[in-house]
Amino acid sequence: MSQPTRRFRHGLVLGKFYPPHAGHHLLISTAAAACDQVSVLVLAASVESIPLDLRVAWVREAHPEPHVRVLGGYDDVPIDYDDPEIWEAHMTVFRSVLASGGEHAARTPVDAVFTSEPYGDELARRFGAVHVPVDPCRSKVPCSSTLVRRDPVACWEHLSPAVRAWLARRVVVVGAESTGTTTMARALAAAYRARGGVWAETRWVPEYGRTFTYEKLALAQAEALAAGRPPATMDDLFWTTSDFVVIAERQLTEENRLARLGSPVLFCDTDPLATTIWHERYLGFRSPEVEAVAARARHDLWLLTSHEGVPFEQDGYRDGEHIRPWMTERFREELDKRGMPYVELTGSHEERLRTAIAAVDELLARGWEFADPLG
Repeated sequence: MSQPTRRFRHGLVLGKFYPPHAGHHLLISTAAAACDQVSVLVLAASVESIPLDLRVAWVREAHPEPHVRVLGGYDDVPIDYDDPEIWEAHMTVFRSVLASGGEHAARTPVDAVFTSEPYGDELARRFGAVHVPVDPCRSKVPCSSTLVRRDPVACWEHLSPAVRAWLARRVVVVGAESTGTTTMARALAAAYRARGGVWAETRWVPEYGRTFTYEKLALAQAEALAAGRPPATMDDLFWTTSDFVVIAERQLTEENRLARLGSPVLFCDTDPLATTIWHERYLGFRSPEVEAVAARARHDLWLLTSHEGVPFEQDGYRDGEHIRPWMTERFREELDKRGMPYVELTGSHEERLRTAIAAVDELLARGWEFADPLG
């Protein structure tokens, strides 16, 4: 439908945004183009499983226009469009959330309500406003939050980068040095990209710790050269907890960035949990600071690359073959202790890849779980 030709002072868009999708964004954009001020009410029920503050943040990110205010609140009133008392209970919630938007929002009457729902006429009437229907037949955006919750993969193209990042299944490849973690992460991403469609944008996250080590050694070598000392080697590097905090933070930041750009699955060559073990390896003790970064990470499956049957290749940056059995066992112990779902990869590269793909396919086949919205 065409954009409204008249200009409104205060437009209203409301919904659960559970989660937000392109249909919601069309509503808000339409209102923003037609109104001096837009209030978007994100109304969650306490039984739902996506936090309210997260939904509010997603909508705010997608609509940064200064005249669009995104407000959040809880509406635990049941839905019954035929019951006047329930309608009035909802209106009490709506007015309360509107009032939380500041004096200007509270004092400026809503004169336009933008919806794609059958209840739009009654909602507008109760506000004393005009109802502006937007794509009520879902012809522009054939999507709904119900469909997203049922099958995020089928609705992927209708989701914003922030929602995609939250939904993407994150698979971590971990293992001792020279056990093929990078090779596996890269191969998995290529295998899923080859499936085409929504999977064509599948990404993998390189190991930042390796880049950090290159840069740390290069700096030490430059300092040695300037001081007239022999070239620095890996044995000359002095590691601190702050180094590992930086590595864990940067790893997580890059992971979150790529999750926004990719498909419903993201492959990670290591993660902050692995960084906690490397801290233990180099400094001899665990770090609460690095553990705190690891606690913020959200992952769905770990693939542990066994050192057995994989020749050790020294590239000048690795500890040595003798440490690999210990590292493999530490990964096993830590994953078991934390109850993390993982699959150990053994055999040839081809066998490992088949095992990994089967495990990831099983993860994806389980789908996504959401609490039912309040009816």
